Amino acid sequence: MELDPQQAVYDRVLAARKPWAKVIHKGQILRIVDLGGNQAVDFLVYNADDTSERYSAPDTIRAQGNIFITTGTQLYSNDGNVLMTVLKDTCGRHDTSGGACSCESNSVRFGLDKKWQHACVENFLYALKDYGMGKRDMTSNINFFMNVPVSADGTLEIVDGISDPGSIVDLRAEMNALVVISNCPQMNNPCNGYNPTPIQLLVWDE
Repeated sequence: MELDPQQAVYDRVLAARKPWAKVIHKGQILRIVDLGGNQAVDFLVYNADDTSERYSAPDTIRAQGNIFITTGTQLYSNDGNVLMTVLKDTCGRHDTSGGACSCESNSVRFGLDKKWQHACVENFLYALKDYGMGKRDMTSNINFFMNVPVSADGTLEIVDGISDPGSIVDLRAEMNALVVISNCPQMNNPCNGYNPTPIQLLVWDE
């Protein structure tokens, strides 16, 4: 089924480096569009009715038998329930192992002068505060459109992206889902092509 953007009940362009959060109700479909290509979109998801239930990378990886996310992947919670299902993916695969950048990791990886650069952890915290949540509520996240291959020795690498301009991922909410996004502000590695760009977010009713 092709989704018509003109029929979307929500349509927003999220500026580079910015946070976003919204409850996607059961049966609704969320589309994330990488407008410029090669833009990482850090993503958390919670049960909107009980946020102690939230995305679990280990359970998702184990259930799929795959460390990457793509069409057909079900996003599992820490309670073993499916939060969302990936209905369509035109990129090919997405990372759920590399985590989110932070001021601390920026300083360790790229130099002390980078500590004060904005980062995804800070974006997540800014968005979560509106729901009475904080750092203890953060979990390992998904990095949509981010290319993190695993080398032969098991090392994770952050390399040039494989997402073209206009690449999309569609996710159906299998319960009322609080989605939190950081449109990644990272400028020190290739995950955003050293130039963070806007994304588009659309929602359709079931």
